[in-house]
Amino acid sequence: MLTLIALMLYTQQPVAPVHEGVASYYTVASSSDMTASGETMIDEALTCAMIFGKFGEHYRVTAENGNSVVVRLNDRGPYIDGRDIDLSEAAMRALDPKLKKGVINVTIEKVNEKEIPPLF
Repeated sequence: MLTLIALMLYTQQPVAPVHEGVASYYTVASSSDMTASGETMIDEALTCAMIFGKFGEHYRVTAENGNSVVVRLNDRGPYIDGRDIDLSEAAMRALDPKLKKGVINVTIEKVNEKEIPPLF
């Protein structure tokens, strides 16, 4: 009986909202080497820029081709209409290894910090 109640409560938990949008990428050469959070911009880091959200939050970005990457928010932007998230070069390469396009359709979802495995 308790298992049934636990299952019912678990299935009622809110699901993190998923946003469909357009991702672009930026590099140190195309912007600056300093992010809005005060960190140094590193092209090889898995980071992103969004207008909303708290610095340090993590997001799973999934491309139409099925590739996905988890990125950490450390900058603000993009400031171009129709774009929802700017990715570092490394993050964009994870989604589109040959960087065929400058933009890609994606879904963006906030990741629960507990889902992120420790590095060491």
